[in-house]
Amino acid sequence: MCLTSDYWLEGVRRLESPNCSERPEDGDISLLVIHNISLPPGEFGGHWIDHLFTNQLDPEAHPYFADIYQLRVSAHLLIDRLGRITQYVPFNKKAWHAGQSVFCGRENCNDFSIGIELEGCDDKPFTDAQYQRLASVTRELRQCFPAITDESIVGHSDIAPGRKTDPGPCFDWHHYRTLSV
Repeated sequence: MCLTSDYWLEGVRRLESPNCSERPEDGDISLLVIHNISLPPGEFGGHWIDHLFTNQLDPEAHPYFADIYQLRVSAHLLIDRLGRITQYVPFNKKAWHAGQSVFCGRENCNDFSIGIELEGCDDKPFTDAQYQRLASVTRELRQCFPAITDESIVGHSDIAPGRKTDPGPCFDWHHYRTLSV
């Protein structure tokens, strides 16, 4: 797996999201944020995450969707339960994944971060395939963006405490860090 000159990963599924924007001119890419997502909550598979990130979520398809279908959000990548990757936003652009957030005193983490969603939830373990792919992607991203250090790989909960809980207590940070060296 490698990065193309237009900041997409080769060999992964590409589904472009309109929910992105240009980074600030001085925007270094120095933060990697790990999230979890499942739609409907606690359910895996299907196309609902794709639909959310591309503004096509049907509010009548599930009661939960009526509250979120108007959100304009995206991540750079999704890694599903089988380890398959979908890329929604090229890495040189700002994906809208972090919301109100702060890292080391810097606000608006979307400006300088890459967001990776793992298909999952706070109370279920992630799969080995997800850890393997996340570690592989992390190694590639760190080669391309050396400002991403061990200390700047965080969970959404770390940059939005009290507002977000993901990737949650079932995410095995030690296992992930061991694989990604």
